[in-house]
Amino acid sequence: MTNTPSFIAFAQTIFDLRSQRESLIASNITNANTPGYKAVDINFQKALTHALARADSEQPASAPVEFTTGFPAGLDGNDVSPTAEKLESLQNMSALGAETQFLHQSTSDLITALRPNPNGT
Repeated sequence: MTNTPSFIAFAQTIFDLRSQRESLIASNITNANTPGYKAVDINFQKALTHALARADSEQPASAPVEFTTGFPAGLDGNDVSPTAEKLESLQNMSALGAETQFLHQSTSDLITALRPNPNGT
């Protein structure tokens, strides 16, 4: 077991889950014209709660894939809404950007705290 600071472990968990979610969204968009394809996603909040509960695990965080609901299937059985998927991707990337900014600020604060005081006090 490594001695990783908790804020870095937390950020890694979020990055893993957001990456998994972005891959699923990209797959949905790619298959928007595939007959019979059903859109999938993860429940991010549930996955994050589960991943944090088993924080001692060294495995990357991942979540079970679920079929999405809310959009009617077309005549070919496909229920992907490209517009909705693009909006989900924007939201996911925005949240990832916020987490990146948090990690950057936390790391900067840690570096500042570890620097010796130039005044010697």
